[in-house]
Amino acid sequence: MRRNWAARLRLGTIDGLRAVTLENERLRVTVLPGKGGDVVEFLHKPTDTDLVWLSPQGLRDPRDHLQGASDDVARFTDHYEGGWQEVFPNGGAPSEYRGARLAQHGEVSGLPWECAVVADSPEEVAVRLSVRTRRLPYRVEKVFRLRSGTAALEIEGWATNESGLPLHAMWGQHIVYGLPFLRPGARIRLPEGVTVIPHESAINPEAGRRVRAGGPWQWPVVPADGGGETDLSVVPERGAPSDIVYLTGFDEGWYEISGDIGMRVEWDARLLPYLWMWQELGASTGHPWWGRVYTVGLEPFSSMPTDGLAAAVANGTALVLDPHETKVLRLRAEVLA
Repeated sequence: MRRNWAARLRLGTIDGLRAVTLENERLRVTVLPGKGGDVVEFLHKPTDTDLVWLSPQGLRDPRDHLQGASDDVARFTDHYEGGWQEVFPNGGAPSEYRGARLAQHGEVSGLPWECAVVADSPEEVAVRLSVRTRRLPYRVEKVFRLRSGTAALEIEGWATNESGLPLHAMWGQHIVYGLPFLRPGARIRLPEGVTVIPHESAINPEAGRRVRAGGPWQWPVVPADGGGETDLSVVPERGAPSDIVYLTGFDEGWYEISGDIGMRVEWDARLLPYLWMWQELGASTGHPWWGRVYTVGLEPFSSMPTDGLAAAVANGTALVLDPHETKVLRLRAEVLA
């Protein structure tokens, strides 16, 4: 029986793509099995605040092959609506792995996923999504679960190597925040002892240095005049430079980002030991942002840098899945109000 109270879910479509909405008294989460299992709504109902960022270009169906069909970057960017993507088995730039050409942010974010309801009661609702990659022999599954009375989404994911060979992969959660939630001065909290790795150091360990982080924490930046530093715990004003850094050294995987309300994300840091911090605050005036974007990504990842799987294999941070091995990932995202 359909409910309009307690925990409930709805199956339907948005702009022609299969969608499922999980909802309770405090939270409404919309997921697109028809497009990568993307989370395109994370609405805190008491304050009417959606925490994930949505792109000005809106939702686009990845089955539209008229744009970017042979472009390994455009496959992602032409159909990127913002929100929260599952990234697997390639993270960041296009890369080649054992003869397989992998596009920007891998395969699963652009594929349709199967979807099945696994719980539907006033106490909790849950759906299981699953997909097989096409260029590497992997199966990825995840369960989204929402319990009555909470403002927390629980996710359990599985990545399985379906071959008899050991294989590498990158696995990440491409979580990006924006208006109306994200505003200048928002604060980011991390566990004590986290280390900041500038992008140049991630590519070439001899090119930079690691810096201790932890309440308050800073990443020194040396601009042209040789002075100044940037405090990464505070979200800058619109127009600040675009950047990406990598954070590691998590004894426990968690962060909080907060303004009027907040979000706390928890994950297994043994499997995803890195947090990619990406900010695009309106300084990029060319493709694909055109100065219209004010967003910060805080993205738990297995590997670094954002140069693709081949680079992660080369620097030893790529995941290794043994023949027929399954790795299990648990995450929790909770609104703090």
